[in-house]
Amino acid sequence: MPEEITYLDRNENNYGPAPACYEVLRTSTLEYFSWYSKDFVRGVKSVLSERLAKEFGVPENSVLLGYGAEDLLKQAVHCYLAKDETILIPTHSWWYYKSIASEKGGISVEYPIVPGADSFAYDVESLLRVAAQHKPRLILISSPNNPTGNSLNFTDLGTILRKTTNAVIVLDEAYWGFASRQTNDIKDLISEFPNLIIIRTFSKYYALAGIRIGFAFLGKNLTLLSQYSARYLGYNRLSERLALAALDSRDYYTDIGRKMVQDKETYYRELGRIPGFKAYRSDANFILADVPAQWKAALKDHLAQKKMTIKFFNEAHLENCVRITIGTQEQNRRLIEEIRAFATEKKIL
Repeated sequence: MPEEITYLDRNENNYGPAPACYEVLRTSTLEYFSWYSKDFVRGVKSVLSERLAKEFGVPENSVLLGYGAEDLLKQAVHCYLAKDETILIPTHSWWYYKSIASEKGGISVEYPIVPGADSFAYDVESLLRVAAQHKPRLILISSPNNPTGNSLNFTDLGTILRKTTNAVIVLDEAYWGFASRQTNDIKDLISEFPNLIIIRTFSKYYALAGIRIGFAFLGKNLTLLSQYSARYLGYNRLSERLALAALDSRDYYTDIGRKMVQDKETYYRELGRIPGFKAYRSDANFILADVPAQWKAALKDHLAQKKMTIKFFNEAHLENCVRITIGTQEQNRRLIEEIRAFATEKKIL
């Protein structure tokens, strides 16, 4: 039987979901497959939006569900961005942001994320200058950002929100959970900033990418998006039950998060020992690393022969970078061993 490929290139959570999620699948009955939800009778969107409202201390009508963060991002941009209007997007970010804007005929303008000694960072002053110049309809902020892994701190976020009150702010927090599980900031943020959308997902931290369910919190000025996204017949009832089981499995996910933190430290240390290689600190389940240009193609071939896949970039400003998904501890150890073996073979070490 051929050896399976180890995929560490798509930021999936290779530990898989909590055991309680598998139990949901084992015990699901006819109603979850064949019957529409009737939660609307109680005046709520779903049992999941009701639970999330309780967890985060916000009104249920401010919670929006969708088929992953990708779906919610698209809905927000399609709802608020018109042809020839401007959306601000961070540099070194997910290519899909520009793709969504182009679907609406919008104009994408970038603002900088800059490398520092140990990590990337948002250049808040530059962002505000770009916003003042272009007067965008939307500003998209990713925290933690993919692929750089850096977050925007609460103070800087507040500064941006207070100085860009005419724009709709979309805060993409798909990688929330790996560095912090704080919940009380949501209520404060959407209460103070009525044009703010905060998007999260069960795909990454909760290892449920395949069930496609995300959630968002809306400021009070964004009822149009809530109406635009309303699903009269409800949402995927199995996905809702799986998400609820994940929310009930805090200890399981805390343990995985702890292992990922340990392994990221190992990556920083071990890659830092190889001349020309450098791993940037990350708040997500991946790290971005510099690789010497002359060794990039050879490293890609070496890992392919070993049935291991990481993300090699060709985009501007990231040409000599790779992104490594934090897999299981066994997968991480094996990848580090293969990179070191490559460096030894090429006499880099």
